[in-house]
Amino acid sequence: MEGTTIPQMEETTKPVPPPISQEPPLASVGPTMATPNDVVAPKPHDTTSTTTPHEATKVFTGVTPQEADFSSQKSSKGSLDRDVALSQLENEKRSSFVKAWEESEKSKVDNKAQKKLSKVATWERTQNSKLEAKLKKLEDELEHKKAEYAEKIKNEVALIHKEADEKRAMVDARQGQEILKAEETAAKYRATGQTPKKQLLGFCGC
Repeated sequence: MEGTTIPQMEETTKPVPPPISQEPPLASVGPTMATPNDVVAPKPHDTTSTTTPHEATKVFTGVTPQEADFSSQKSSKGSLDRDVALSQLENEKRSSFVKAWEESEKSKVDNKAQKKLSKVATWERTQNSKLEAKLKKLEDELEHKKAEYAEKIKNEVALIHKEADEKRAMVDARQGQEILKAEETAAKYRATGQTPKKQLLGFCGC
């Protein structure tokens, strides 16, 4: 009998574990259905609980409101930085486009001016060539006229020389005729013994 009574006393003195007052973790809740023995009565609402809304939020979301605000601020800052970067990129693209347009317009203006300057240079060369050709023509004409005038003058000089020679020949012929006549008359006077009627100035007795 002693062997049987001792175990009963030990069972009455063995401490009983306290009932489970905490809710099972959310991860332990599964799709399997609980048995009647596993059902735990809901914990009565404790008005003295020290759990704050922030902690409750962290329990269900894993993120505190401060972290959520910081994440929101970080997200908004990232969005603002992205907008600023996009705006800068758009400005750079616009600036590049404007610069390219400006360079294109300047190139067009330069090409247009170069074409006009080329036309002016071509016109100047053409006019100079025309004037040089005209001057050359005038020089040729003058040379031709000069040669004609020179030939004409030479011909006139030759004619004058010829006429002078003819006049000299006529004078010489007349002189010869008059000398011959004087000799004949003198011979006649000698033959007849007469004297000339006309007295020479040297024989006038002066």
